[in-house]
This record gives sequence, structure tokens and C-alpha cells, in this order.
Amino acid sequence: MNESPVRQARSLCHRLPPTVALLLSVAAITVGMLLPSAHLPSHGALVCVLLAALSLARVPFGVVARRLAIFLAFALLFAISVPLSQGFRGGWEMAVGILFRGVESFLAGLWLMSVVPFDRLLATLRRLHVPAILLAILAFMYRFVFVLWNELDTMRDARRARTFDRAGLIFRWRNSAQMIGMLLIRSLGRSERVYGAMCARGWDGTLRTLDE
Repeated sequence: MNESPVRQARSLCHRLPPTVALLLSVAAITVGMLLPSAHLPSHGALVCVLLAALSLARVPFGVVARRLAIFLAFALLFAISVPLSQGFRGGWEMAVGILFRGVESFLAGLWLMSVVPFDRLLATLRRLHVPAILLAILAFMYRFVFVLWNELDTMRDARRARTFDRAGLIFRWRNSAQMIGMLLIRSLGRSERVYGAMCARGWDGTLRTLDE
């Protein structure tokens, strides 16, 4: 699994200072939050601008499409919960606003992660006096999401070896739910072991990078 959507080609966006790239991303998210939910052309224009920025950063369209499809699956469930809570008699404007703002924030974050390496982003956030505990959480989350992904791949291979991928849809859903529960339990156990190893190596709660 690659650590960033873009590593092959550099562009004008990659030459921006990390602070400027961060501020541009935050500005795009802020504009999306300030736009009225009912003004769909403004939201559509902002989404087009963000897609153009991703294209300028040379992020492959397939990468954007795959990540956006995964995000939309969760965003749609969250957005539809608003009218569902009102018996589908209202809340549609809020649902549309949640969906558009979520997509805008996701695209802005994807652009930022594509043009700024994560270690430089953490260093920039530290210079901006972001709390150290938040930086540590972000660093560990970024590091161990790949460990969990590899663990999930191992569990998927084990399931295919037992079922030969011939099970029905309901059986697959049940197995997927069980797999998520097992992954949660394994991640808790892994976190305890990692924390013990870090303490044994002198971890004092301070996040350090190579540029220090």
C-alpha cells in the first residue's frame, strides 16, 4: 500500500511551501462550510476547483475516483440519516449540504496529502503550535493504519482459503462483520504491545522528527 497518492511526478503544487499548502487547504474547507447548503452551483464550482487542483498536482484520476467512492459510501449513509430521522418529511437540504461539504473537505485533504509529505506536514503543524498530543495521535494513526491494512489482508486471505470465495452474499456480510470485530480486538492487542515496546525504548511522549 502506498503512503501517498502521488510520489511519481512533481508539479507546481509540490513546490509550494508546506504552510501555504496547508492554508490553501484550510481555506477551501472554510469556504465550503460558509457556502449556503441550498446554493448548489457554488458547491459544484468549488468541487470543480478542487478537482482541477488535484489534476494540477498530477494525482491520477483513478486514485481520486477510488478514494472518493469509498468516502461517498460512508458520507451518503451519514447524510441520509438526517431526513431519515424526520421520516423523510424534511432535512433534505441539510443532507445535501453535509454531502457536498464532506466531499469538498475530503478533496481538499487529499490534495494536501498529495503535495506535502506527512512528516513535513507534522513539522509545519508543530511550528503553528498545534498541541503535541494531537500531533502524536496523527503520527501514530498514519503509521499504524498500514499495519492494520496488512492485518486485514491477512484475514481476507485466510477467509478465502476456508471458503474458496464461493459463499453467498449474506454469508459474506456476516463474515465481514465478524472480521471487523476481530480486527478491532487485534488492533487493541497490537496497540498494547507497541506501547510497551515504545516505553521500553524510552518513549517520553514527545514526537521527534529527523529535521530536528
